[in-house]
Amino acid sequence: MTGDATRTGTAGRLRAVADVLGDVLAGPYARTFARARQDEDDLFMVVVMAEALGVPNPASYYTVELLPVVYDQVHDWHRRMGLDRSPLDHFSCC
Repeated sequence: MTGDATRTGTAGRLRAVADVLGDVLAGPYARTFARARQDEDDLFMVVVMAEALGVPNPASYYTVELLPVVYDQVHDWHRRMGLDRSPLDHFSCC
């Protein structure tokens, strides 16, 4: 019984040390990681909305199901892309 408690306590401490080391090592690159994630999200938006933007999309059958999920993010996305208004004719967010 005490062996299990010791292992759990040791595992918890090791996890805490690993979290601190992860923060120390990744901290200076947090902005870079956030920017890379934002770029991936923007690419995802383009892929999902390609058919609505007039770009032929061979995967439109699969991505059309994701449109309701990304509609909340359209405004932020088109602002980041430098567009004053939404490029979608049927969706006006501004």
